[in-house]
Amino acid sequence: VSPGTVLEAVAAYREAFRPSERLRAPYVMVSADVVVAEDDARARDLAAGYGTWVHSIRTGAGAIPFPDPATAGAHPLSEKERALVADRLATRFVGAPGTVAERLEALQRVTGADELLVTTITHRHEDRVASQALLAEEWAARGGSRGPAVTARVEPRRPDRSPFPRSWP
Repeated sequence: VSPGTVLEAVAAYREAFRPSERLRAPYVMVSADVVVAEDDARARDLAAGYGTWVHSIRTGAGAIPFPDPATAGAHPLSEKERALVADRLATRFVGAPGTVAERLEALQRVTGADELLVTTITHRHEDRVASQALLAEEWAARGGSRGPAVTARVEPRRPDRSPFPRSWP
């Protein structure tokens, strides 16, 4: 489901859902791309390569290694390139822990999600781990255990820095 159509997809799923032995009621998991840092500016810096990375995937060129902030800043997307990835840029959650947690709470409210799956993509593995740790701490401080479950996914460190297995086509 693309981020821009999540509300329609959730509504269609709930409408079409039929109870079964395994699942008596609809269960909704919504994903979000997040980058959390100690402040909004640092998070934006860490996430700077996201548009370029998504563009490489959408053009069929294949996913490039996620650009570091300096490389991303030196090669900004053109208007045409930015238009191709605008939906993904507009729907990611980037900022300080409080900023991102507020947006995730809003996402949960509007979708009625039972679980949020957060994925972090940055150039450095250490920044991904720190992002998830900052978000987990903030979520717990807000009483996150009362709301939806949050599932975090941190890509393992790869020597070639690619987020994909070597067998990726």
